[in-house]
Amino acid sequence: MARATIYLLPLLILTLLYLSGTAEPASSTAAASSLNFIKASCSATRYPALCVKSLSNYASAIQKSPRQLAQTALNVSLTRAESTRKFVTKLTKFKGLKSREYAAIRDCLEEIGDSVDRLSKSIGELKHMGKAHGPDFLWHMSNVETWVSAALTDESTCMDGFAGRALDGRIKTSIRAWVTHVAQVTSNALALVNQLAA
Repeated sequence: MARATIYLLPLLILTLLYLSGTAEPASSTAAASSLNFIKASCSATRYPALCVKSLSNYASAIQKSPRQLAQTALNVSLTRAESTRKFVTKLTKFKGLKSREYAAIRDCLEEIGDSVDRLSKSIGELKHMGKAHGPDFLWHMSNVETWVSAALTDESTCMDGFAGRALDGRIKTSIRAWVTHVAQVTSNALALVNQLAA
């Protein structure tokens, strides 16, 4: 009996080594497959390179789920919108702002706040729609599409307050950079939501 165990031990070790060696490519194949799914889905967005860059870190959670992809894109957009709101809030505390500049920043802050609210609602709607089908699915998706579209409009409206040369300068340039980035990831999220709805 002891002799049989001695012969089985190397065989068992070899089997474990073989299995651990084959498990690695399977997980990397799944990761590559998820990344390919993200790239293919992002190709239909307005900013595909940004789409892939902002979502590829979540490939393991997304896998090949269009719903999880849309959910993640909305979460990314919400996170960026919240960061932008914090940034714009800090700008309201700057000393020496022109009254027109201050008014434009306050208006922008309100618009970004509305955008955050609408993105939050769309994420909640997508999460809580369960396994809805048919008319129920379409109703939920219509709500999500409406809120994300409105969030995109809010982001665009923020920049309207800085139109014209009178407000040119570092404040306008900074806000434009932040808001443009949020608008781009929101546009991508809307495209992925539309794909899911289709």
